[in-house]
Amino acid sequence: MIKDLLSPYKNFLSDHTELRAQVNASRAVALIGGNLVNNLRTEQSGVSARVYKNGVYGFASGTEYSEDSIKNIIKAAGENAIFLASRAGTGKSLPVISSGEKVMNGEIRDCEQKLYIDFAKEVDKYIEKKYPKLVSRKVIVRCDSMEKLLRVNDGYDSYSLVPRSYVIVIFTAEANDGTNVELYKVFGGYGFFADVFSTPDKLFAGVDELYENIIKKAEGVYAEAGYRDVVMHPNLAGILAHEAVGHTVEADMVLSGSVAAHNLNKQIASPLVTMIDFAHTQPNGSPVPLPVFVDDEGTPAEDAILIKDGVLTGYMNNRESAEHFGVKPQGNARAYAFSDEPLIRMRNTAILPGTSSIEDMIASIDDGYFLTETNNGQADTTGEFMFGVGMGYEIKKGKLGRAIRDTTISGVAFDMLKTVDMLSNDMVWTSSGMCGKKQPMPVGMGGPAIKCKITIGGR
Repeated sequence: MIKDLLSPYKNFLSDHTELRAQVNASRAVALIGGNLVNNLRTEQSGVSARVYKNGVYGFASGTEYSEDSIKNIIKAAGENAIFLASRAGTGKSLPVISSGEKVMNGEIRDCEQKLYIDFAKEVDKYIEKKYPKLVSRKVIVRCDSMEKLLRVNDGYDSYSLVPRSYVIVIFTAEANDGTNVELYKVFGGYGFFADVFSTPDKLFAGVDELYENIIKKAEGVYAEAGYRDVVMHPNLAGILAHEAVGHTVEADMVLSGSVAAHNLNKQIASPLVTMIDFAHTQPNGSPVPLPVFVDDEGTPAEDAILIKDGVLTGYMNNRESAEHFGVKPQGNARAYAFSDEPLIRMRNTAILPGTSSIEDMIASIDDGYFLTETNNGQADTTGEFMFGVGMGYEIKKGKLGRAIRDTTISGVAFDMLKTVDMLSNDMVWTSSGMCGKKQPMPVGMGGPAIKCKITIGGR
């Protein structure tokens, strides 16, 4: 746990001040064809201060975590705030919030690099022996953690530790036309490696499933381009929620002119659609993939309801934007590294499940597609998006047909969401990616299967 050198300075702070000590750790191992090609072990640590004065922030940071360094950083941040306030001050104040402290229970459980390498090698040996005809195989172990100690004079102090551990298996196989196809599967989630993974053999069933799917894909066909009825597997719902909708309703994007700016309290989706940026707990009481209890401005984290029964009901805010819109801040300001200022970020963004089964959703389509895997995605502030589809199936007369090769789907989020007429009663979360908005940031995303109309790109 980070040693607390920050608390002694709380009583000497004026204006709104955030003191944050932080350690980001990253571990990675990669095997390609059994050969070790990456063996990474890094840590980044330091301390920062941010001071709010007359409507502007002054920020300073440093890598040395000591009493002298903290004093100098607080002084520099205050001087920066005074300088900026004299030239660009707005006179605006921050909303008043309650004070307290929240501490996430947790213990750092780091592993020697050898454990990651040995684990990856055991998985690779299984693949090599059972599936020798693959064109290539990759086994990647990736672990990271963010540890933060926050002290503020206006809001909540906090300590948080958020670790993630994943094993990623990537297969390449030769298709029936002589080209290569690729498919991957991610194992793991929240926690340190030894807590998430016990023995390599626990992954073998998932590896077998991945092989079965890539063989289907290798024998598959290209989708016919056009505006089609589709069922998107829950694996795609999360990236849709995050990329196509989530970024448009971040308040800084709204203030810069996103499509959501003129749609508040308007029907922008089917009444079946409710979308929430969860802080730390799901409606069933279980934790979300990457819980946030206090953000990096000292605001206690609460769920942000973004779409309710198809109506755009709110945005994700930091303290400044919450004051601008006259709403309560809910803890969406986060910084990736000690040297980064907090930005408005998503936490665990998801579309809530409905009442249908995936089987009934497929049966309702006469001619369309069941899209099961995505491999990338992008969107802009207009809500226009394009996602890669790495795996899927034809739907013919309500039944699954042949597998399809790589394709794309595209559309405008607020238009596409209006076509949603069924949502499945299950939900899948993913948390292995990083959001790339100016700074990388670990995020969770999720949702049910979605039946809608969308443009599919074909070959």
